[in-house]
Amino acid sequence: MSWKLPVLALAAAATLAAAAQAAGLPDRIAQAKTIKVAVNAIYPPMEFKDPQSGTLTGFDVDLGEALAKELGVKFDWQESAFEQLLPSLATGRADLILSGLSDRPERRESADFIDYLNSGAQFFVLAERAGEFKVPTDLCGKAVGSSRSTSFPKSIEEWSKANCEAAGKPAIQVVGTEDTASARLQLKQRRLDAAVQGSETIPYAMTLEPNTYQPLGTPFTSVSQGIAFTKQDAALRDAVLAALKKLMADGTYAKIIAKWHLEASAARQITLNGAPLP
Repeated sequence: MSWKLPVLALAAAATLAAAAQAAGLPDRIAQAKTIKVAVNAIYPPMEFKDPQSGTLTGFDVDLGEALAKELGVKFDWQESAFEQLLPSLATGRADLILSGLSDRPERRESADFIDYLNSGAQFFVLAERAGEFKVPTDLCGKAVGSSRSTSFPKSIEEWSKANCEAAGKPAIQVVGTEDTASARLQLKQRRLDAAVQGSETIPYAMTLEPNTYQPLGTPFTSVSQGIAFTKQDAALRDAVLAALKKLMADGTYAKIIAKWHLEASAARQITLNGAPLP
């Protein structure tokens, strides 16, 4: 019976390779049967380490594994600091980025984005202080924190100029924190009056710590999260795009959305660099 194992393994590998070729993947990936994926695993529920097992998990991870299955390849998740995500893509250390990365016009100069989730900057406060902060402008002059590795501190400053300073109110005191967990900790310690995270992450934080946080207003920015590719890798981009379309059509995308309670952030249609597909 032992001789059958190598034969079966070779057959499985051949099937995987055939599937990869059929998906229209670039030769280098079809032959390796592996896609190198850059991820910054500190952004639950998008990607994070399970506190019990240390295993990489989250919405993006589940979506990535579903895409890999559809494409007939394996995803090799390569953890990276946030600021190294795009450089990793540009230098070929990663084939794509799947890490809750916002599709912003300035990033499109060097990368293409398949937009797959809606997001926006969201103020939130401690539930026990909700009576103090009834509308977002109640935060004028207050300390508001957010992860300094994101675009949120800049977004808070811009919102403050337009909604606080323009109305003659004191500016929000923007506090950059190490990450989103640090912002929540400082909020609970009352070192911050409010914090900002992506709107897709607030429901998850609220399930982990019931009756602790309260969103304030609605998201004050609107942005799509996208899977990023280099401009030179159109074949890989188009193969992943086709696979994502299938996952949306067969209900797989919706199931993963429901698992992570992201219904409010689900994409109704896929866009490419912010533009609807023909």
